[in-house]
Amino acid sequence: MTLALFSPREQSLREEIVLVGKLMYERGLIVATDGNISARLDDNTILITPSGLCKGLMTPDQLITIDMAGRKVGQETAANKDLKPTSEITMHLEAFKQRPDVQAVVHAHPPHAIALSIAGISLADCMLPEAIVFLGLTPTTPYATPSSEENARAIREVIAGHDALVLQRHGSLTVGSSPLNAFYRTETLEQIARITYMLNQLGGGQPLPAFQVEKLIQTRQVWGLARAADAADFCEKCGVCHIEGEHTPPSESGLKVVSTPTTSSINGSTADLVQLITERVMRELKR
Repeated sequence: MTLALFSPREQSLREEIVLVGKLMYERGLIVATDGNISARLDDNTILITPSGLCKGLMTPDQLITIDMAGRKVGQETAANKDLKPTSEITMHLEAFKQRPDVQAVVHAHPPHAIALSIAGISLADCMLPEAIVFLGLTPTTPYATPSSEENARAIREVIAGHDALVLQRHGSLTVGSSPLNAFYRTETLEQIARITYMLNQLGGGQPLPAFQVEKLIQTRQVWGLARAADAADFCEKCGVCHIEGEHTPPSESGLKVVSTPTTSSINGSTADLVQLITERVMRELKR
């Protein structure tokens, strides 16, 4: 391998992407040459997995650097000089274009999520606390031909307001602050799909009542996980219709706030915010 060719940051990212590929493969989220992973190197450069390789057996020097037009750029290696970027390149680039805050994108083929999408069973419901807090309500995009421009169009509107998507009959797309963070969202999505499948085998389940959903939304907001689509999603699916905006912590009297508070408005310090979150978590654990 030729890792000495790369900066310490790029070297670290390459190794993290390889780790994510291995985890996805070992946990059955991809098989054979399925799946693809990408990460930002800078505003104009993306590190991405190659086409036609098993992601569980990749090496760091096989990863490819591309620009935002999808062209190969940067230093080639003996291991990647004859490789092409993933055929899902347009979907990855679309996610980065729609989400300047995102640092990594993961596409996988989680079997339970795919099966439920074919059966017409949505994951966008108010059943599971972990789903509400960590992913919000996960939409399913209309079917689009894999490895085509259709995929980019299918995700364009929804990825702007969500961190996880089910791609109908195809797989999942998750984004995050790092390759591992995006992978964790993929893993969470498939766990939710597995539980949803079990619930349907048992005859279905009862959604959480709105007041319980409100408390989970508060946690989601305080932890900085809220997204632009939350207000519309939770109103339509959960009957919680008095929340606002992206990354907006709850006011003391409820969920609706008109502005994002400064550090001083949360009792004056980051330590107070940490204490607030800790106390809330401990209260929930004692129930």
